[in-house]
Amino acid sequence: MQFPVIQRILGILLALFSLTLLPPLALSWLFKDGAEIAFLLGWGLIFTAGIVMWLPVRNFEAELKLRDGFIIVVLFWLTLGFTGSIPLLLSEFPKLSVTDAIFESMSGLTTTGATVLTGIDSLPISVQFYRQQLQWLGGMGIIVLAVAILPMLGIGGMQLYKAEIPGPLKDAKLTPRITETAKALWYVYLGMTILCAGAYWLAGMTPFDAISHSFSTVSIGGFSTHDASIGYFDSAAIELVAVFFMLLGGMNFTLHFLAWRGFSLKPYANDSEVRAYLTFLGGLSIVTITYLLLIRPTDIDGSLRDGLFQSVSIATTSGFTTTSYQSWPTFLPVLLLFGSFVGGCATSTGGGLKVIRVLLLVKQGMREVKRLIHPNALFSIKLGGRSLPDRVVNAVWGFFAAYVAVFTLLMLILMATGLDQITAFSAMAACLNNLGPGLGEVSAHYGPINDIAKWVLVFAMILGRLEIFTLLVILTPTFWKK
Repeated sequence: MQFPVIQRILGILLALFSLTLLPPLALSWLFKDGAEIAFLLGWGLIFTAGIVMWLPVRNFEAELKLRDGFIIVVLFWLTLGFTGSIPLLLSEFPKLSVTDAIFESMSGLTTTGATVLTGIDSLPISVQFYRQQLQWLGGMGIIVLAVAILPMLGIGGMQLYKAEIPGPLKDAKLTPRITETAKALWYVYLGMTILCAGAYWLAGMTPFDAISHSFSTVSIGGFSTHDASIGYFDSAAIELVAVFFMLLGGMNFTLHFLAWRGFSLKPYANDSEVRAYLTFLGGLSIVTITYLLLIRPTDIDGSLRDGLFQSVSIATTSGFTTTSYQSWPTFLPVLLLFGSFVGGCATSTGGGLKVIRVLLLVKQGMREVKRLIHPNALFSIKLGGRSLPDRVVNAVWGFFAAYVAVFTLLMLILMATGLDQITAFSAMAACLNNLGPGLGEVSAHYGPINDIAKWVLVFAMILGRLEIFTLLVILTPTFWKK
């Protein structure tokens, strides 16, 4: 393990992250909202910490190993979650405890969207913007952005990219050079954000709300500048814009790049994961809308809007709301919550297991059924017309087993802290899937639950964002053996 190199990179990344406090600082000065000191001190502290880490080891240079990449990614997300909470902790409004400030910061960076705040409409405009910006930065992964920047500083990035990028097929690259791959992803991400902001503005949002909500829509985050979320606007046009960009945010960004480069929709049409993704969301929406129409037949427009929006929002792990879906009768809230377990596609900003993993699990199950009928036959699992190696399928099964084990263990710990079964189950599902809103005590916000439960959920958010193995691997004795 090359600890001086790890320290050097972390120092550089932390100093770069401090620059993200300058836009909310500028907003605070411009609107005189009273949060100037909090952001100025936050910037100074984070920047100084980065420089102090970097200076003693600034001359250490070596090629990163894969294990170094895992360490950097995990430490950087932990460090960002803690340092990102500094402006929230120093701000006079809202007045947050250390636990709540870290919870809010980590929820933003991991694009979970779970909040401890109420009275969001009354927050200083700079704090509102900062929360949205945290989600935007975390959406595609700050590490992927760093991969595009660090080579300029003489630091390789392939190990960081492989440790950070979501999905089971981590070795796929859009371009021969990993730096160009990271840049391509971020160009697509930035372009989609600009288009989303413009669409929100044309649909009726103010420029500030349009930009803020584009950050949390494209990142599949779910934070809003209003307590009522997207429901604040009560606009079908805004809801349609949100649905469209949530769908795009939940798709593989590799396909967005290929479609843009070739000016063709064929990459989407030919991708089996996208077809499964749209089929699943379409089926979930139909079930939700149909049941809403059965229980409130006179409200056709409301049932169509609420059913479509909430199905897409929850299943893509965005977490926006237009209504209190938690109060819907019978099985609907739980159905939608289970939809978040599937989540978005690989290499998307969505959370959950990822559609491609669920698709492979289904294909593997079907193969085992065929083997029972034809025990001597050889069956291969194909994706996009190509047979997948068994190591990929085995990795998916391993991930699924780890996911179930972690989910069960952490949920039991939540219950041990005093949460009831519904609250514990939904809170763990919402945080491990990076969804946000849950059921029971956390249906509105996470403020009422105890601090121990919040720390457990913070851990779950990081696990979900780094797809479990990236974090768990450094906790194994094998990882530390030479």
